[in-house]
Amino acid sequence: MSSIQNKILSRVYGRGRGFCFTSHDFIDEFKDNNIDKSLSELSKMGKIRRVSRGMYDYPKYSDFLNQELSPDIDGIARALARKFNWMIEISGESALNYLNLSTQVTGNYIYLSSGPSRSYKIGNTTLTFRHRALKNIGFKYQESSILVQALTSLGETHVTDEVKKKLIKWLDIKKCNKILKDTKTATTWIYELIKEICKEVEKNG
Repeated sequence: MSSIQNKILSRVYGRGRGFCFTSHDFIDEFKDNNIDKSLSELSKMGKIRRVSRGMYDYPKYSDFLNQELSPDIDGIARALARKFNWMIEISGESALNYLNLSTQVTGNYIYLSSGPSRSYKIGNTTLTFRHRALKNIGFKYQESSILVQALTSLGETHVTDEVKKKLIKWLDIKKCNKILKDTKTATTWIYELIKEICKEVEKNG
């Protein structure tokens, strides 16, 4: 591999499996045409995966299934937001789907965006951005936005023990303190629930 390919790969691997990215994520260090060429070659070598035109990821791998997992749709949405300098916010229903809290099977994930309305095809999934005024864009971490939007859409009376178990399983213990600080401005019942979930995550961790 060339020097540029090695440097790009080092940065990708440094972010860990599941990281989604475009050439824009490397323009601070390399020329655009060199990045595109390097990403194309790295995907051909199987070092990274091309998931859509100009979009790549370092796929997560399941030892149980013995195969690479599907791309992280939220990661792809945020990579596109970085590329186009959009502010985005996952829709409530899509947040529920992302967390496997919705009984409705969907191949369409919707994000509200400060940019233009646009759709992208990612395998069998459609990722749609809808231009809207954003209400919860103040959250620093994507996990915060996903949690708040999902719980808002679900409603306090529909948060069952099964829902809590799924959220506890999903949340990374390393993110708990950051999310707690990040979501202090959320509706009181949502913040109290996030505190409860984080407490259980830390207890089980």
